[in-house]
Amino acid sequence: MKDFYRVIGNPVGHSKSPGIHAAFAAANGIDFDYATCLSPLDGFAATVAQLAAAGCKGANVTVPFKIEAFNLCSRLTPRAQAAGAVNTLSFDGIDVAGDNTDGAGLVADIVHNAGVAIAGARVLLVGAGGAARGVILPLLDQRPASLTLVNRTAATAQAVAAQFDQPIAVCTFDALAGPFDIVVNATSASLAGEVPPLPPSVFGPATLALDMMYGAEPTAFMRFAASHGASVRDGLGMLVEQAAEAFLLWRGVRPDTEPVLRELRPAGPR
Repeated sequence: MKDFYRVIGNPVGHSKSPGIHAAFAAANGIDFDYATCLSPLDGFAATVAQLAAAGCKGANVTVPFKIEAFNLCSRLTPRAQAAGAVNTLSFDGIDVAGDNTDGAGLVADIVHNAGVAIAGARVLLVGAGGAARGVILPLLDQRPASLTLVNRTAATAQAVAAQFDQPIAVCTFDALAGPFDIVVNATSASLAGEVPPLPPSVFGPATLALDMMYGAEPTAFMRFAASHGASVRDGLGMLVEQAAEAFLLWRGVRPDTEPVLRELRPAGPR
């Protein structure tokens, strides 16, 4: 039986991961099976156990199970520990290892695909939830000049910042002063067509504004940032790059992401 992998979520039918991983496998001459796996909301642990017992080699985890996956793992990578959430599982018998590739995907998309250096940059991370926490350590590893975490509730942002041993500035929206070189929206506001209450001064003509959300059209955050002079990018590149990082973990090969990104968005990145 060929090696098989899954992406677990609820809902999960819309996931682009099977197509992305199929393209990676084909390009590298690897024959494996990767498909979606719909888990009951109250049955994630049982779903993982069933996959492991069936010989599954690994699984990606999407909403709403990333924190549950973290708690389920017998081993965690440092970046998964820092994120407090897991999006990539590797199975070895009954042993379940957890990793978080979201931050690596974000960094790769900014540095390699967008061509913007994080080292020495002033970085603003918007939001203090799980998505933000998952990318902080990889961003810090790039040695930015500063990393600022902005959130509606300062106490929440301070609690997140306190979990890291490198300095992170914490700010509320009304106290922000810019511009920043890189602004990353890690909130879910774009899903509702909303924009975090950012002052226009955080953006400038040299700013890259990236929204972790993506869709057929630019998000509300992207439109707002562009109207104030920033270059904008959505989260599709991050999605592909985090998948490439998972593929590397499972197969020991780092796939070329450019052809996949070109296929997913023939008109080019935004």
